[in-house]
Amino acid sequence: MTTDTPRIIGIGNAIVDVISHADDSFLENMGIEKGIMQLVERERAELLYAAMSDRIQTPGGSVANTIAGLGRLGMEAAFIGKVRDDGLGRSYAKGMRDDGIAFPNAPVENANLPTSRSMIFVSPDGERSMNTYLGAGADLSQDDVPEATFDGGGILFLEGYLFDKDEGKTAFRRAAQLIRAAGGRAGLTLSDPFCADRHRSDFKALISGELDYVIGNEAEWTTLYECDLGHALAQAAEACDTVVCTRSGDPVVVIRNGERVEVPVHRVTPVDATGAGDQFAAGFIYGYALGLPAETCGRMGVIAAAEVIGHVGPRPQANVMALFREAGLV
Repeated sequence: MTTDTPRIIGIGNAIVDVISHADDSFLENMGIEKGIMQLVERERAELLYAAMSDRIQTPGGSVANTIAGLGRLGMEAAFIGKVRDDGLGRSYAKGMRDDGIAFPNAPVENANLPTSRSMIFVSPDGERSMNTYLGAGADLSQDDVPEATFDGGGILFLEGYLFDKDEGKTAFRRAAQLIRAAGGRAGLTLSDPFCADRHRSDFKALISGELDYVIGNEAEWTTLYECDLGHALAQAAEACDTVVCTRSGDPVVVIRNGERVEVPVHRVTPVDATGAGDQFAAGFIYGYALGLPAETCGRMGVIAAAEVIGHVGPRPQANVMALFREAGLV
């Protein structure tokens, strides 16, 4: 990895995001809990898809969105994910490659399940309610992690959601081993509070033994450590070199090697909060890959997140690098 063209590899659920607008009464009538990610079965997924009044369809998945954002910032980027050789799967693979992201896993013709998809309902206040069907993407295993992708090292970003199946855990650990063996660094997104609760012991073990950086929001950190935020971040920072906490409109906390900084956030009314955390991670990791100060990394994350909540869809539309230049960060 060079400082001129840093390298990022993501691994996670390859999910087609299907985004639609919906008011609170619709969410209540459909039994959708606002503002969180819920796992749904195939029949429920088909019902919700049919109920969508308008649809924007795009390659997604939390870490895939982050990797796409990093690719647009000029990083050499790859995403490891699994899709079936069906219409959605072929569209997903093409969409990633059209974005300049290496997608080394070809769609699988005989996959047991259809390509994963997430029905995302955006409320008038910009909050998003995600209903995710874990199809083929969640069956990613260590056998789907190509060693050649890790030649030359770089930075790895892992998706907490991948721990929802045992196969994903094997892929997760295999990728972490390969990046470390190649001299790179590995990090994790905690994904959501329910994910942190489901996989508490695994996540704590990873944070203390295998990861260089971890990104989460306030609810995820307090859920993981079952205490208030200050004590949760203190425990994490004792175990991991770099710990990041986003707090909606409150300052972002970054603790690197024991040094704590807070990065202010300018409150805005979001058009669509889908992808805000994903693009914060993209901005932060870009600075992290270049070895920039913790405060600069945090500011990059805040700028990238602010851009994506200003429009519908989880990936940047504006030139985020130009926004960094305007802010004097590059």
